Amino acid sequence: MIPKDIIKKLRKIQITTSKDVMEVFSGHYQSVFKGSGLEFDEVREYLPGDEIRSIDWNVTARMGRPFMKKFVEERELTVIFILDVSMSTKFGTRNMTKNTLAAEVCSTLAFSAISNNDKVGMITFTDRVEKYIPPRKGIKHVMQIVREALYSKPEGNGTDINKVLEHFNLVTKRRAIVFLISDFMAPDFKDLLKTANRRHDLVAISVTDPSELSLPRAGIVYVHDAERGDFTTVNTNSRRIRNIYEERAKSFILGRQKYFQSASVDNIDLYTDKSYVEPLIKFFKVREKRRRRI
Repeated sequence: MIPKDIIKKLRKIQITTSKDVMEVFSGHYQSVFKGSGLEFDEVREYLPGDEIRSIDWNVTARMGRPFMKKFVEERELTVIFILDVSMSTKFGTRNMTKNTLAAEVCSTLAFSAISNNDKVGMITFTDRVEKYIPPRKGIKHVMQIVREALYSKPEGNGTDINKVLEHFNLVTKRRAIVFLISDFMAPDFKDLLKTANRRHDLVAISVTDPSELSLPRAGIVYVHDAERGDFTTVNTNSRRIRNIYEERAKSFILGRQKYFQSASVDNIDLYTDKSYVEPLIKFFKVREKRRRRI
């Protein structure tokens, strides 16, 4: 039995995200992702003027006369959310934690997908694969995904993106739209990111809290590394300490961007103190312009 407070939260997210979908996301989603490729339909006999490159040579050899592969535009897509639920995502000092932001983004995009009759699935991960929800359609299925995103109880603490991408490549054979949502505080995962993006349309969504970029002045504070379990003390009044902190943060953000660029992966940067609506719309508009140029 799901507790009443959780049901109330799920309903609130459903109402809020459904409104966002109806007002801004569905049209952008459809224009960016619908009909993004071709899928095999059937074979037919060759007709004068047909493209030779579309000949099905196996059927042609078997039948003794040329046959063509017929393709149709994809109308039904599969959308997969690969969601980081490690301990570092539970951090937040402003409007919400990083994992709550990630869950609301999942919800909005998932409702966009089912409003276009697409299948939606999810893989949650930490330093291991936590849960795999196979792609399906329908409101009840999306609510299961949102519930898992909000209230998952992971066994692991750390973050291993390589491990989840290996699992994803094994369980997902058909081309999919993939949203990898994380703070990306993980060891090198560039090679598997490239592999996944070659097979699928992968979009990285980075979630960040402002306090991870700039250390506030709060005197001597105890700092806990939630993934490793380490404790330390930091004098936040020290300008030198704050400068070192900011330089390391800038280096991490820059390195993260270079990762995505080298893997040819689109990235959306989201922050816990700002609305995610505008960055998502901006991403969709950039994608639309790119498609029109092709």
